[in-house]
Amino acid sequence: MESITRTIKYQSDLDLHFREHISSLEGGDKIKNCIQCGMCSATCPLSIYMDITPRRVMAMVRAGFKKEVLSSKTIWLCTSCYSCTVHCPENIKITDVMYALKRMAIHEGSYPRGLPIPVLAKTFFDMVTRKGRSSEFRLVFSTFLKVSIAKLLSMAPLGWKLFRQGRMPLRPESIKKTRELRLIMQGLKEAS
Repeated sequence: MESITRTIKYQSDLDLHFREHISSLEGGDKIKNCIQCGMCSATCPLSIYMDITPRRVMAMVRAGFKKEVLSSKTIWLCTSCYSCTVHCPENIKITDVMYALKRMAIHEGSYPRGLPIPVLAKTFFDMVTRKGRSSEFRLVFSTFLKVSIAKLLSMAPLGWKLFRQGRMPLRPESIKKTRELRLIMQGLKEAS
């Protein structure tokens, strides 16, 4: 487990509008009510692997540590099990906040380098926007081509086996009316 480098932060280093922005998004409206009880971190099955606990993420969002939160691995390790949300005594939709942080990190390109999850999410969104469907082969290939060619090469034997068995088609599928889909996806992108 990595720890975040502890340095002194000055108010000028913080984004004081970060909390308001997150609060204005769906699910983030109650973040001001967080009492820092730690129930979210205690019930999260992956908090032991996170560089910042969910409780600390909530505190950092409220304080304006935008850069540190968006570049942490924590938001990407959240599996959306909703355990934190269910156990929160203030009924904060912590999982929704994590989704909002993921979207913001992708939009601003400030996620941890070398981590495949944000690259996979962006590649998946772009692929579905263009074709209306995702192709597992192209999704994995594109993601690991950007993240780690060594990892891509290590998966080649499995890919070859799946291809021989007819379980991995190379030709991408597409839906009809992709133009309409792109308009919908653009609207979603602008809304977030």
